[in-house]
Amino acid sequence: MNTTAIADFGRGVQRLIQGEDLSGEETYHMFKQVLENVQPDLQQGAFLAALAAKGETVDEIVGAWKAIDEIDTIHTNGDLPSGLFDNSGTGMDKLKTFNVSSASAIVAAACGVPMARHGARALTSKCGTVDMLESVGVDVECEVSVVENSIKEVGIGLFNGMSSNVHPGALGRILSQIRFGSTLNIAASLANPARPTLGLRGVYADSIMQSVVEVMQKIGYKKGMVVYGIDSDSGLGMDEISPCGETIIYEFSEDKVKNYSFVPENAGIKTFKFSEIAFSGSIKKESKKFLSVLSGNGHEACVDFVSLNAGAILYVAGKCDSIKDGVQLSRDAIKSGMAMNKLRQWVSVQSKRNTFGHKPLESLLKQE
Repeated sequence: MNTTAIADFGRGVQRLIQGEDLSGEETYHMFKQVLENVQPDLQQGAFLAALAAKGETVDEIVGAWKAIDEIDTIHTNGDLPSGLFDNSGTGMDKLKTFNVSSASAIVAAACGVPMARHGARALTSKCGTVDMLESVGVDVECEVSVVENSIKEVGIGLFNGMSSNVHPGALGRILSQIRFGSTLNIAASLANPARPTLGLRGVYADSIMQSVVEVMQKIGYKKGMVVYGIDSDSGLGMDEISPCGETIIYEFSEDKVKNYSFVPENAGIKTFKFSEIAFSGSIKKESKKFLSVLSGNGHEACVDFVSLNAGAILYVAGKCDSIKDGVQLSRDAIKSGMAMNKLRQWVSVQSKRNTFGHKPLESLLKQE
């Protein structure tokens, strides 16, 4: 790249350092250069850090998302069920929990919500969506077409946000080299190849909730929730609906937003201690717990944690009239075996390679 382009990019970084906002179009063009790897590594890192340190505007996040979506995302063909739903978190939250988003997605799929998930390996968390689902037999390194087929056949699929099969040019490279929060926690996580229109998104701080809602509305989400859960004992937060205290919820449609506070008792769930839903420190232990929870065999707090978050998905998707009703539907799906059956169906379809599928899943089930 010529020195003029490097200098122009550097001026943009300097503006961010000085606290000046960029336009969406300016952010798009700068992210484009990062994704195409045409700026020096130091400039790329400085750009991501300066943008995060300043605090991203809605237009800046949308500009970043637009660049990722257009330049570095392999999209589905579009022949997918209507009402596609994605549930995920931004990461960077203080509390590291049982992998509730993945379990909740499976329960919701068992209840008829088509789930098109877009996740990553652990970066700021201890056990990412991709790590967990890979451990139970889902092929997380397959092509977009395999995931698309899984959504069509069994109602659920996972796009690996760090795989070159999904984002061939840059995201894997960038995410593998940084260990700090950046605009990518929001913009990249929203770069779903299936472009779902319904969503439940957990965030790492209540201060960004309104911005995330506006971003989701601008990029095509028709209905959803942005949530920030709190542990009442420590006061720390999680990017999930909390069974340990209050959750702040921003519920939105295309042109409306309402925010309110929610506690587990509102859904007929008792409040649990955080230690009962905390990540154990071992992916092997978590995999066994994951299957036990989906089977309804013990881990009451985690079962209720899953039912709470899955219940919110069912409510947003129009499968019930309230989160409380969704909790009951979710509990029934677990108790009846529907959730575990849905996972078995999933691993049998999103399993292009022989090393995945039923074998690792059934092996883990025998160890319960």
